[in-house]
Amino acid sequence: MSETIAALATPPGRGAIAIVRVSGPDVRAIAARVVPSAALQPHYAHYGAILDERGETIDRGVALFAQAPHSYTGEDTLELQIHGSPIVAREVLRALLALGARPAEPGEFTRRAFMHGKLDLHAAAAVADLIDAETRSAARAALANLGGGLANEVNALRARFTAIVEDCSGAIDFPDEVPDPDRARVQHELDAIGAALQRLQRDGEVGRLVREGITVAIVGPPNAGKSSLLNALLGEERAIVSEIAGTTRDTIEESIAIDGVGVRLVDTAGIRDHADRLEAAGIERSQRALAAARIALVVLDGSAPLTSDARALLARTSADARVVFFNKADLGEIGAREAAIPDAISGSVYEPGTIRALRAALARVGWGGEAPDLERPHLASAREFAAVNAALHALEAARETLRAGEPVDLVVGDLQEAHAALGHVTGDVAAEEVLGGVFRRFCIGK
Repeated sequence: MSETIAALATPPGRGAIAIVRVSGPDVRAIAARVVPSAALQPHYAHYGAILDERGETIDRGVALFAQAPHSYTGEDTLELQIHGSPIVAREVLRALLALGARPAEPGEFTRRAFMHGKLDLHAAAAVADLIDAETRSAARAALANLGGGLANEVNALRARFTAIVEDCSGAIDFPDEVPDPDRARVQHELDAIGAALQRLQRDGEVGRLVREGITVAIVGPPNAGKSSLLNALLGEERAIVSEIAGTTRDTIEESIAIDGVGVRLVDTAGIRDHADRLEAAGIERSQRALAAARIALVVLDGSAPLTSDARALLARTSADARVVFFNKADLGEIGAREAAIPDAISGSVYEPGTIRALRAALARVGWGGEAPDLERPHLASAREFAAVNAALHALEAARETLRAGEPVDLVVGDLQEAHAALGHVTGDVAAEEVLGGVFRRFCIGK
């Protein structure tokens, strides 16, 4: 990290302003050439001419200097806020490179912040999640991770492992002075740690849903009211509705939010055995959408006897995460009575109460029905989940040792393994390829 790096920190293209960022040991020398009129007072905005390497004016803008270690990267940094012309931004960046900086790699500014202890690895990854957030809930969840709360929680668990290991080691090294740890107390502590790790897993899964959302395929036979249901859930006329069976020939995708979780609704063509060639193509896409969805929202005409197509669809989705909805209950409930599915919803797409019940059912099937706590830090990557799983596996081995009546000190190796596994969450234990994988997600300039 001895090199000075520079990059455009705002999206390419024309805009009101552009920001060019520089970080590294040569910032002061470069600033003396690019903004010679600036006094370079830390955290002071200086307005003046921005010069190139030959001393010619490129633009007039604002220079902000942050002195190490009180900066985002932990190094001396300079941000130049200039007019948002692509030509101006290109020329300013070119001048910085001519004066000794090199182009920054994706995520290199945040990587330097991690290397200088400004962020733990989990919080650093949350920066990318915040940039990529597509919903307000996803942004709030990423912001919670950015605060470093998960690192505090994980480090507290690691400290509890360390305390047990130290007690056991003391009894081994000084048997005449240090008594053996109490077996029941150690067992109780390991049970408590295991419960905390399992809660991290549960919170992480909910956090993943908030970040990524879920896909719900609205499926059913023709003319069951699938498109009407999509419109009702959206609160607008998005899909064409007709009493003619087979009106929907292609999938229609729209998004809503339930309890802060993004839900992508996929309205599909009616599924039936006998269809013309064009309709069959739409049905094939419906089958693919159903296979890819996390939840199947099965819509059936509850006012009429169940058709063979309806029965086949119920059988196909019986083992899947699904919500069964018998529509047109205002016209009768023959089909609903025939199916006798305990948790099915019977109602009408034109009744607000039915729509509320369907939203609640999707939340229950999708994430347990409880509104996610978006202020709570959570696991956010497959790497972090794998680390917690490894810690739980080692912890269970230690608990099994105690249950088998073996000496307490035999748990030391497993607890040290669990301690090391959790270090991969915060980055205390991280190989170079892991760091590269995390920071490659970032855009250049962040």
